[in-house]
Parts: sequence; structure tokens; C-alpha cells
Amino acid sequence: MQFNKITSTTSKKFSLMTFVKVILTLAIIYLLVSLMNKIDFPSPNKAIEQIIPNEKITIVK
Repeated sequence: MQFNKITSTTSKKFSLMTFVKVILTLAIIYLLVSLMNKIDFPSPNKAIEQIIPNEKITIVK
């Protein structure tokens, strides 16, 4: 009697590994987004407003 080693993965094991990888990827993305949300990025102190005079506007057809 000869020993046969099965080297291929079964579909159940493959789908479980894929599911775990997807869950880990989503968890990492969620953690990155939540950490980015906690960082207080600086915002401008005054409103940025630029008035463009009518003479400088040209219509190109």
C-alpha cells in the first residue's frame, strides 16, 4: 500500500482562506479610515474669496 499525499487545497478550505483575507482587508481599511477621521487637519481661518472682474472674462467659442 502506497501513501498518497494530497497537495491540492479543497474548495472549502480555499473559500475559507479567501473569506478570511477579505475580512482582514476590510478591517484594515476600516481602521485606517477611523484613524484618519481622528486626525485634526488644519482648516483655513478666513474664507477664501477672489473677485474676478468682468473685463478679464473672455468667452471662447
